Amino acid sequence: MNADRAPLVLVSNRGPVTFGEDGSVKRGGGGLVTALTGLASHRDAVWIASAMTDGDAKRSQEAGGQPFTVESPAGGEYQVRFVESDPDAYDRFYNIFANPMLWFIQHYLWDLSNAPDIRRHEVEAFEYGYNVVNEDLAQAVVDEIDGREEPVVMIHDYHLYTLPGLVRRARPDAFLHHFVHIPWTQPDAWRVLPTRIRDEIYEGLLANDIVGFHTQAYRRNFLQCCRDLVGLEVDFDAGVVRNVGGHDVWVRAYPLPIDATATRRVAQSDRTHHFEQELLRRRRDHLILRVDRADLSKNVLRGFSAFDLFLEQHPDFREKVTFVAQLMPSRTDVPEYAEYLERIEALVAVVNHRHGTPDWMPIQLKLRDDLEEAVAAYKHYDVLLVNAMFDGMNLVAKEGPVVNERDGVSVLSENTGAHEELGEFALSVNPFDIQELAASIHAALTMRPDERARRADGLREIITGRNPGDWIDDQLADIRRKRESQPAAP
Repeated sequence: MNADRAPLVLVSNRGPVTFGEDGSVKRGGGGLVTALTGLASHRDAVWIASAMTDGDAKRSQEAGGQPFTVESPAGGEYQVRFVESDPDAYDRFYNIFANPMLWFIQHYLWDLSNAPDIRRHEVEAFEYGYNVVNEDLAQAVVDEIDGREEPVVMIHDYHLYTLPGLVRRARPDAFLHHFVHIPWTQPDAWRVLPTRIRDEIYEGLLANDIVGFHTQAYRRNFLQCCRDLVGLEVDFDAGVVRNVGGHDVWVRAYPLPIDATATRRVAQSDRTHHFEQELLRRRRDHLILRVDRADLSKNVLRGFSAFDLFLEQHPDFREKVTFVAQLMPSRTDVPEYAEYLERIEALVAVVNHRHGTPDWMPIQLKLRDDLEEAVAAYKHYDVLLVNAMFDGMNLVAKEGPVVNERDGVSVLSENTGAHEELGEFALSVNPFDIQELAASIHAALTMRPDERARRADGLREIITGRNPGDWIDDQLADIRRKRESQPAAP
């Protein structure tokens, strides 16, 4: 069967929409939802996801646990099937094992001299939380593809590493494709996990036919892990893990593009213009911008420390530059994140007290998630700061240059996925080198206009060269090629 016509199931932790208890519908959050909405609305696909709210659970119950049609507020119509898990199991799955355990491993965030201490609490979170939710979603997938010939199941992200093995055992003929949206770290980072848990994760992932990442670097790391941690034969040049349970696993890189047309549409909206007018009214000579979640991996504190150092070393810029930081609070029920947000606010207060005047506040901190407000700032920055310690892709690095009207300069961490594509036209920085970051801010603000224009044009050309449809097409093409290259399942 042609992969483009095969029955298609998408499965992720978070779905395309969430429901309020009153039945109201909101677009689901996160870059993953953005990436998948185009596929779900243009293919005969069913999107299976966890019920995230009481409203989701109620809507699922009204549909008898079966798929139902929903229109997203952002446009598009989807077939959605919500899966309810036991609340305690889901809490263990999400708040103990997926976050922070896996997230911290895959962003090199653990301070190994102090954490983690893995005890029964964490082991049981994997057994009775992570595995339970994966089993719930896997059962929904198996139900959905029952009676369908050669179905394609596209699994997404770090929440669902054990799900593919469960589906494979039930349906050996299914084609399983797993895309990991966050970094894949090198083998030693994974040695934090108890061997049995680590083996279960790799067994689940290697039940897939194709495993995809944003970058070639993450692809290489995964292949190296399969060799060093699991002892499998790996072909690094071909990107193949050989003879895993009788089949080969293709490992591929599919860099995620943005929908530049949609981003530009937001830039022209009335609400964006309203924020733009307010920003221009308060604007100084120069504007530095960052738009992020308040996540430890985003390296917010070092960004502010570098700005503090920049002002100390270049006092002639005082009262001429403003650093606007729009941060969305993230996972505030995880203690490490709540503490991080407190440290961010405290550092902003210190920098503003040290350098500010009665008429000028160096850092404007906005703790909210507002797309139009962010896009209004995208249009007018002189410097876009993306200094994440490690990042799967970072779509902000792509959205900003598409709508910026001032030939703004991107200061981009070499450890972001976006750097593999955009590094040539950005100012590359080591995210841990605060002096280099401070010097890059100065270089960006003093750069010749012709050099700013050259870099801005280069960024726009790369960013607009592909769209999310191309990203999906590349994956479907590999599904088709691999299916045609392998014998039919017995």
